[in-house]
Amino acid sequence: MAWNLLLTSDIGLMSLFTILFMVAMAVFIYRYAVKHAAEDAKQSGAPNGVPHAH
Repeated sequence: MAWNLLLTSDIGLMSLFTILFMVAMAVFIYRYAVKHAAEDAKQSGAPNGVPHAH
């Protein structure tokens, strides 16, 4: 019954859209952060992509 309500009612569809949107946003932010962290590490010249304090 819960799946039926989720997939057929207006509130259920809005909830499903919100859940999917949040998951997609989390994936995007994670990939964005990893990409930019790797670029920053490459620019700093740190070995193995790990910056260190002097």
